[in-house]
Amino acid sequence: MTPQQQLLQKKQLRQILRERRRRLSVSEQHHASHRLKKILCRQHCYLKSERIALYLTNDGEIDPKEITQRAWQQGKQCFLPVLNPLKPGWLQFLPWTPTTRMKKNRFGIPEPDARFYQPVPVWSLDLVLLPLTGFDRKSHRMGMGGGFYDRTFTFINTPGCIRAPQLIGLAHECQRVDHLPINSWDIPLSGIASDRQFYTTR
Repeated sequence: MTPQQQLLQKKQLRQILRERRRRLSVSEQHHASHRLKKILCRQHCYLKSERIALYLTNDGEIDPKEITQRAWQQGKQCFLPVLNPLKPGWLQFLPWTPTTRMKKNRFGIPEPDARFYQPVPVWSLDLVLLPLTGFDRKSHRMGMGGGFYDRTFTFINTPGCIRAPQLIGLAHECQRVDHLPINSWDIPLSGIASDRQFYTTR
């Protein structure tokens, strides 16, 4: 298969999986968010983490709002991804609390207003919970197509990297496929939590 054919195949699969999650009803989304919290919040990667990055839903992604509420109640620090104004295509992470001042980015997604908050070094995060379009049982991830997380966390693949957060993908179980093609630039995940199961790379 040529690189062009692989790209087309991946694009078609991404469209299919995005449509799957969009078809979920409000009630199904709510119950999935609740089950996700119960599954993830008993994992060691969550329990030991004090600085957690999450995300706000935009396109039918599984919603980590109940995880966020639990983290705030437990005194954990939460952060949201913000488009980096100095490095297009990269992310930075700003503090997020119930009183954080928000604004919409160019995609229409709310994010902390960078005029009032300072980003933290990405290596200082303990746990990053990131959205995905598809996944398989080996915790391979298909992202949203923009490459933002892959660029931002590329340092994890650097020889001698001492400090790096654990990356856990979040998804609806209906987004799981038998096998995903992997590219050399794809950042490996420590695991994936769905509304049905926790998958690890081990």
